[in-house]
Amino acid sequence: MASDECAEFLRRTLPGLGLRWSGFRRVRGQVCKRIRRRCTVLGLSGPCAYGRYLETHPSERRVLDALCRVTVSRFYRDREVFDRLREDVVPARARALVQAGESTLRAWSVGCGSGEEPYTLTLLWHFDLERRFPGLGLQVTATDVDEALLRRAARACYKHGTLRDLPPEWLARAFTRVNGEYCLERALCAGVRFERQDVRRVAPGGSFHWVLCRNLVFTYFEAELQKRVLERLTRCLAPGGVLVIGRRESLPAGVGGVDPIEPALGIYARSYPK
Repeated sequence: MASDECAEFLRRTLPGLGLRWSGFRRVRGQVCKRIRRRCTVLGLSGPCAYGRYLETHPSERRVLDALCRVTVSRFYRDREVFDRLREDVVPARARALVQAGESTLRAWSVGCGSGEEPYTLTLLWHFDLERRFPGLGLQVTATDVDEALLRRAARACYKHGTLRDLPPEWLARAFTRVNGEYCLERALCAGVRFERQDVRRVAPGGSFHWVLCRNLVFTYFEAELQKRVLERLTRCLAPGGVLVIGRRESLPAGVGGVDPIEPALGIYARSYPK
């Protein structure tokens, strides 16, 4: 399968999935490799034939959608972002909750993959913020559309490479090495609830004080879908709640409700009602 043929196939088909070609330029090889394997399974000669197959087998679009999912994550990914959140952004929100008599800071990790991001929130809270706000607990909801990734997240065991950005003392105290993997202590897993959801269509119930939606919606989704999802995320955020997107991402124009805290790091806050 020629790479330019696959690129043209993706340019034509991604918009029909609500995805944009520009977001896939860096990961095109990975996605095309999956499509190549799928063509082999179906006995098809290449992407053009696969395109014709999609026209006559509409249910195959769900398979293609899964082939186009890109999951690249690790603990404490983008250290500068988590350092800023840890130093003042989340503490400021926690102080406001304590003053309001709240007992729980509720966080949502969108597109949580294998659990690296939501567990990072748990570690950050356990090793740093919990002692500063002893009357406040952290509750994390983590959602993803991929059942296989959610099963891996529930297992909570990882190769060392995905842990390399963690502070060394956190790694030593929170993980146990088992058969070449590092498994998170079960007590630290307890505060994370995993749910299978597609953010394109639905959001968890309730409101959140902290939402992380990084390197997914605002990278791979087409513009109108980005706006609809941002509106959904904003509705889920309590006033003053923190929204974190990817540091190389930007929010779509024309959607209000959030104010910049540090846009260079992808950190915003839900506007207070006027």
